[in-house]
Amino acid sequence: MKERKFPVSPAYAGMILLMAAANVFALLLINPMQNAGLFAFEDPESIVNVIYFLFLMLVITAILLILIRKKIRIVISAVIAVSLAMVIYYVAFALLYPFIPVVSAHIVGVGIGIGGILLLKFYPEWFVIDAVGLITSAGCAAVFGISLSPLLVVILLILLVVYDYVAVHKTKHMLTLADGVMQQKMPIMFLVPKKLKYSYARDGLAVQDKKEERGAYMLGLGDVIFPGILAVSAQVFCAGLSVFGVTLPALGAAAGAVLGMILLAIPLRSGKPQPGLPLINGCAIAGFIICCAVSGSWDWFTVGFW
Repeated sequence: MKERKFPVSPAYAGMILLMAAANVFALLLINPMQNAGLFAFEDPESIVNVIYFLFLMLVITAILLILIRKKIRIVISAVIAVSLAMVIYYVAFALLYPFIPVVSAHIVGVGIGIGGILLLKFYPEWFVIDAVGLITSAGCAAVFGISLSPLLVVILLILLVVYDYVAVHKTKHMLTLADGVMQQKMPIMFLVPKKLKYSYARDGLAVQDKKEERGAYMLGLGDVIFPGILAVSAQVFCAGLSVFGVTLPALGAAAGAVLGMILLAIPLRSGKPQPGLPLINGCAIAGFIICCAVSGSWDWFTVGFW
């Protein structure tokens, strides 16, 4: 019997570092996003926010699946490009807002967003994809994290664990979605090559191809964004002990997400696509709750959300 190697290699370690970097960047974006007034929801304690978030996610997923089955590639690329450009623009605007006039910040932000998408479109190498993914995932985590209370985020993450498992193992529409998006040469995920000679622009990457080993590890942006939302929310809404300015609950959520990424290497030994959120979200929630217990930060649990 052929022995399967444990996939914690330099390439997989790169995935872990990307997860950690995205969390750090998201935490650094908290003040710029708040100062620029870039909130996703007005009331961070309303359960309606979670319902709206899930509804919007399902609608966008359904639209992309329909476009993939109809093979309307130009529309798929346009939807992805506009979405990514908007997030890059928000991040750029938030960072520029304190230093230059507001109108100039908007104009430069739009230019950076369009520039990022053009680079991704015409030079889709894995390091460009990862750079765009890092900005996008950190920006999304920061915007939603400052707009949702920790209790709502925990509820959201639990619901997403169930959804991710069903979408990968039962309906398998997440695999169809990932493959369809990858074919546009504008993926919304992280890629770390297993070999230095790997080129995404040249070789591509098929999610459902079982004939040969994939040339790179891949991680969906959602697997990074969702636990990042909890880390940001914990930093904003949880008081108590902190380490280098980061509250213990936020640190616990971020560390838990990284631990979940490490543990994800175990099911990846099968060589088959795996849902990342059950382990990543689960460990992020566990780390958050453990650190809340250590620091005595339980105010978030007693806040009503109706």
